[in-house]
Amino acid sequence: MKPVRTRFAPSPTGYLHIGGARTALFSWAYARRHGGTFILRVEDTDVARSTPEAVQAILDGMRWLGLEHDEGPFYQMQRMDRYKEVIQQMLAAGSAYHCYTTREELDALRAEQEARKEKPRYDGRWRPEAGKTLPMPPADVPPVVRFKNPKDGVVAWDDQVKGRIEFANAELDDLIIARADGTPTYNFCVCVDDWDMGITHVIRGDDHVNNTPRQINILQALGADIPQYAHLSMILGDDGAKLSKRHGAVSVMQYDEDGFLTEAVINYLARLGWSHGDDEVFSRQQFVEWFDLDHITASAAQFNTEKLLWLNQHYMKQMPVADLTAKVRSRLAARGVATDNGPDLEKAVALYVDRSNTLNVLADAVEVFYVDITPAPELLALHLADEARPALADFAAGIAEVPWEAPAIGALIKETVAKHGLKMPKLAMPLRVILTGQAQTPSVDAVIALIGRQKVLEKLAAQKS
Repeated sequence: MKPVRTRFAPSPTGYLHIGGARTALFSWAYARRHGGTFILRVEDTDVARSTPEAVQAILDGMRWLGLEHDEGPFYQMQRMDRYKEVIQQMLAAGSAYHCYTTREELDALRAEQEARKEKPRYDGRWRPEAGKTLPMPPADVPPVVRFKNPKDGVVAWDDQVKGRIEFANAELDDLIIARADGTPTYNFCVCVDDWDMGITHVIRGDDHVNNTPRQINILQALGADIPQYAHLSMILGDDGAKLSKRHGAVSVMQYDEDGFLTEAVINYLARLGWSHGDDEVFSRQQFVEWFDLDHITASAAQFNTEKLLWLNQHYMKQMPVADLTAKVRSRLAARGVATDNGPDLEKAVALYVDRSNTLNVLADAVEVFYVDITPAPELLALHLADEARPALADFAAGIAEVPWEAPAIGALIKETVAKHGLKMPKLAMPLRVILTGQAQTPSVDAVIALIGRQKVLEKLAAQKS
């Protein structure tokens, strides 16, 4: 058994999205599971669409996910001399040839084939064959280089996810491996890279299934070992449609901006098309120990935003409160909210974490303790009934003397509503709105204790005026 070598090979024409992140995770985990090597390769030959910003977005996303690579990143544009060297070797060996067919001739050929209801394909007019006489190459047409694909038999592989897959070679025409300007094409570069880098397992999306037979044939022509292939099925949105920006196909870094924890996203990605029994929540280390290709489902995975939010809340509640507080503090600081003029932020975070499913929601909730809040008049009108105003005044008077701890404050609230013949919400709700601007908070006595006596007295006094 060769040492396992996997690769993640994104094209830097956009951000690292959820589908790419899952591919990267599975490739990384397989290498880690088997003590192998994980390689990062940037396939940047699409010069018109590849950008340095997109490269950086991919690197940032991998770093945030904690998917560290062992080798790379390698850039295809820096390997052009190697590709051209291999093309010359293939031309010399007869496994590739120059083709002088013009674009106009190819368009005419396609039109004729479509008129005959045939599959459009190159007809091999410049393909060298025994006993075949080729025309004189035109001096004014720069040739492309085509791979001499086998004509007979089948190309097949046992896909680690989809099972046995076969393609008839007769269905595969002679692929262009170098354009007229000499630049190599995607399918060819991938083969040389996988060969040179000793890739043993190619884990990628099933949109590459149709590329695989061509790549296998090229690798065989090069005398290279053929990797094991595992093609992951697509990810669908919550509604069962193909995943798009409206249901999650955004940059991985957007999840960071939206307040998701790396641990939650990794756990969620792991369950998109793979399972370990009924286990829903597991650590990164457990995932690596359990991960295999046999338990990847061949059917499409479905993205579920509610499940991701549930997982994120779970990991927030499990995180040491000091670590969680540091993350919230940095988010508040980014908003320009200082937390030194108010209650201890760690206590505020501990009070609200059970009610928050993202860091942003948690930051929104505790921000009210560090900024001046004016309750919305309509919210106050909704919750502060005239019958409750005398009780509110009594409570304001009592709060000045009560021991400053939640149980004593809670007892004062109960005494006040009992004295005025009210139900608890008649006093608790206006207190929440006046003190936090929110109708929903944790236990109101705990909130009051956190705010502090002086600030509570000031807010209640301001409401009387």
